[in-house]
Amino acid sequence: MSNDLKVRYSDEELQEFKALVEEKLAQAQEELRTTEQQIADLNENGFNQQGGDWYDDSTAHTDLEMLQRMLSRQQRFVQDLKNALLRIQNKTYGICTVTGELITKERLRLVPHATKSIDGKAMANASNRPAAGAGAEGFDLDSEDRPSGKPIGDKVRLSNGKRPTHSSGDDWEIDNETLEDAGYTRRKAEDDEE
Repeated sequence: MSNDLKVRYSDEELQEFKALVEEKLAQAQEELRTTEQQIADLNENGFNQQGGDWYDDSTAHTDLEMLQRMLSRQQRFVQDLKNALLRIQNKTYGICTVTGELITKERLRLVPHATKSIDGKAMANASNRPAAGAGAEGFDLDSEDRPSGKPIGDKVRLSNGKRPTHSSGDDWEIDNETLEDAGYTRRKAEDDEE
């Protein structure tokens, strides 16, 4: 029986992990309460004084946004730990959701809410990566249809060394390039203002 592949952690090992998860959960819930209190304090005190200094107002809003992101992340962490306790209760704790193999004890001690082994995580991440060239599905432009120049300020440089010509046929003066010279047309409202 010692040659059999271990399919789950023993009840004693699960109790050890349960104690670890409960300890982490208590810490996470305390941090969650602290963050909620900071948000409440900022809402109560930080925004009553608005209107005086623009910099102070924007700092208060930035602080609030940061705290709200921290709160959201902490809530997810607490929920992940609660889910880990459920997996311990169901005796499925420590089983990789991708490979079906046991997650190492070292990984579970560091990340007690882990649901994937290192190999499983690598496999999951590899399958989630977009293929080369992905992201342009909605565009039917062939490479020769796309402009090859890169705008630099209001100037355009073509990568193939060619310079476009004015509508009059003259070559551009590189130092005097404008958006119109690059082939852009001005909107009607801009022409009227000049």
